[in-house]
Amino acid sequence: MAQRRSRPFHINGVSVPPGTRETVQLDVAQLYTHTPVNMPVHVVHGRRDGPVLCLSAAIHGDEINGIEIIRRVLALPQLRRIRGTLLAVPIVNVYGVLAQTRYLPDRRDLNRSFPGSPSGSLAARLANLFVSQVLARASHAIDLHTGTAHRSNLPQIRANLDDPTTLDLARSFAAPVIINSDLRDGSLRHVADERGIPVLLYEAGEALRFDEESIRLGVRGVVGVMRRLGMLPRVRVKYPPRQPVQVEMTRWVRAESSGILRTTVRLGQHVIKGDRIGLISDPFGDTETQVNAGFSGIVIGRVNLPLVHEGDALFHVARVREPEKASELVEELTGGNDSGN
Repeated sequence: MAQRRSRPFHINGVSVPPGTRETVQLDVAQLYTHTPVNMPVHVVHGRRDGPVLCLSAAIHGDEINGIEIIRRVLALPQLRRIRGTLLAVPIVNVYGVLAQTRYLPDRRDLNRSFPGSPSGSLAARLANLFVSQVLARASHAIDLHTGTAHRSNLPQIRANLDDPTTLDLARSFAAPVIINSDLRDGSLRHVADERGIPVLLYEAGEALRFDEESIRLGVRGVVGVMRRLGMLPRVRVKYPPRQPVQVEMTRWVRAESSGILRTTVRLGQHVIKGDRIGLISDPFGDTETQVNAGFSGIVIGRVNLPLVHEGDALFHVARVREPEKASELVEELTGGNDSGN
């Protein structure tokens, strides 16, 4: 059966003809210097009809891995054969990127401000602009994130895995770990879910740092999803790809005392309940407190700053079936590198 030819794609008053690509500037607001601020949306519109995938990054302005992932995706020669439409927004939180901070100037978290309002706070207006002009035109979405400041995440997908379509796409992304993550009010995932849009959240690396392995896995994952959706031609493989580790639950191990942390585990490592995974001491070494794993699993996140206070989250451990085998698979999927370094 012949595929239908695409019609022009319309966004913000711009008509993008089939088989072309265009960068559309969405007017956000002005700085107090009267300098205009725009949100760039790159539209890659195929000659044939198909899904509309929204690819977004830097909703938190200090999470920059996704910016590079989108840049590399847009440079792929395969996009000349795209079916459907790719909407790529490398910088959603323009203000946060300019200030190299997670938040907006009003100190609000953009990922707790969706769907927003055209007459609300700055965060609400920015969220409303993205939802009304970009997300509303999408059939599927991938949102790219990193860990927060001084924390690294093992490459992972967080999604509503109870939805079969979303689970299928999460497996197609082929990140080392996939987590059935609860929806949070005001998040982009929550709004997309309410609109029936399957969405994946990719977490990898650390804020304000490029992590090459996380970026490569991200590009590969986006291409995998686009192939699964039929947006890009599928490739024949000699052996079926390894399936990601599906996580049952996760929990942070917190500091029981303040001091200087020495980490003894790497991201992706298998730990057994009671294992020592870190040591906290005072600056003179007179006192020392062990940090132990609360249950068996694999380490999917960790703090990088050795200066810790009592109660700080130190290690994010995921409970999985057969954690030793899961750790081996994670190492295989990540190329054996420690993404936290």
